[in-house]
Amino acid sequence: MPEIQPRITKSYRTDKPLIPIQMISHGTLTVIDIQESRRFYEEVLGFEVIQHGFAGLLIRLGTDHVYVVVEEGESSPMRLLDHNGLDVATNEAVDAAHAKLLEVKDEYGIKRMTKVQQQHGAYSFYFEDLNSCWWEILAGRKHGYSFAFEDPNRDMTGKDDIDPDQLPLMFDDEFVAELAAKRAQSGKG
Repeated sequence: MPEIQPRITKSYRTDKPLIPIQMISHGTLTVIDIQESRRFYEEVLGFEVIQHGFAGLLIRLGTDHVYVVVEEGESSPMRLLDHNGLDVATNEAVDAAHAKLLEVKDEYGIKRMTKVQQQHGAYSFYFEDLNSCWWEILAGRKHGYSFAFEDPNRDMTGKDDIDPDQLPLMFDDEFVAELAAKRAQSGKG
């Protein structure tokens, strides 16, 4: 696998994209056992679930974005980096979720869990479910990561004044404020 070189991208934003997409509506998760997966989604994660086919579920929580869940009898292991984020209200709720999942992990087939820690601007931990899907439970902000689209200081596009070693800090409010102040002083906006 080639080594990834950090870099700043340039933007290709346009008022007239080639395809007039209105929203990202869904993603897909494969599962080993649809019944056990439904139990996990409802009892553990509190998702809304409907069954739309013999081997398919639709799941959602808190937004219009839906996951289509398809039973295939086996599941392709998901890498931790490809995880799905689940927001809770506070750091204490993250700690409570971690403790609860440790308590019930055998009953619900949870395979692995990381420790709780401050990372990428969030207090969180990851766990691998019975289908080898990774989830992150984090003390999130209202509307998840949407805040990043509202703050131009979080967009690194075209900026050459950011050290690649600082890239993970772009979700850290204090770092972004310091960076914005430095840009304002230097006139780089």
